[in-house]
Amino acid sequence: MATRSKLSCLSWNKFTKNHIASSDYEGIVTVWDVTTRQSVMEYEEHEKRAWSVDFSRMEPSMLVSGSDDCKVKVWCTNQEASVLNIDMKANICCVKFNPESSKYVAVGSADHHIHYYDLRNPCHPLHVFSGHKKAVSYVKFLSNNELASASTDSTLRLWDVKDNLPVRTFRGHTNEKNFVGLTVNNEFLACGSETNEVFVYHKAISKPATWHRFGSPDVDETEEDAGSYFISAVCWKSESPTMLAANSRGTIKVLVLAA
Repeated sequence: MATRSKLSCLSWNKFTKNHIASSDYEGIVTVWDVTTRQSVMEYEEHEKRAWSVDFSRMEPSMLVSGSDDCKVKVWCTNQEASVLNIDMKANICCVKFNPESSKYVAVGSADHHIHYYDLRNPCHPLHVFSGHKKAVSYVKFLSNNELASASTDSTLRLWDVKDNLPVRTFRGHTNEKNFVGLTVNNEFLACGSETNEVFVYHKAISKPATWHRFGSPDVDETEEDAGSYFISAVCWKSESPTMLAANSRGTIKVLVLAA
C-alpha cells in the first residue's frame, strides 16, 4: 500500500481485523483495508505533521490522532469530519486510548506533560501528569489504571490514572533527541536507547532488568559505528515474552525475554 508521504504511526483495529490506521508527515490520517489494499477513509484536517494515531479497543469505529498543529482529533470511521477537536498549546507527540474505555485518552506533549482527557468533557483535562523534563514521546497503557510514558529526558515513568499519582521513574537508557520506541505488557516496559541497545524494565523496579546490544560478530562494524545508531522501534508480541526491535541502520531483531 503506497502512501503519499512519510509515515509516523500505525494502529491495527482490534475488532475489524483488516483495518489499519496510519498518520503521516502531511498530517493525513488514513484508514486502510489491508485485503483490498485501498484506503477506506482519508482525514485531512490536521495542518501539520501528525505524529500518532490509535484505534479504540472498546469502540472499533473510533480513532484518535495528535499533531504538530497542537490539536488532538477524534474520528469515527462512518463520518467524514472529526467528531471532536481538542486544541492544546504545544505540539502533540503521542495519543492513546485507555484499553478498557473509549472515553479516556492520554496525550503526550512537547510541553513535558501528559494530559489525560475524558472525551465527554474535553474542555479541560481530567488530570495533567507532570515530572518529565523534556517532550513526552510515547504513552502506553499496561492496564486500564497504569500508564507508562517515555521522554527525551532519558526516563520512562509509570503513572496511576485512577488515583492521579506518579508511581515510578525508570532510568538506565539514553534518549535525548530521537524517537526510540516504547512497548509494554502487563509486567514489563521496554524501550530503545541511543546507545544502540534495547532496555527492559520490570514495572516494580527503577533500574533495568536486562538489556540487549545490537551489532554482532557477523556484522562488520566497529565500536564507533555501533554508537552512531539508535534503536528506533520496539514491540512486544501480545501476551508473550517475544519482542521485535529495530534500529536506525535498518536491522530488525526478534528478542525473547528469558526467565
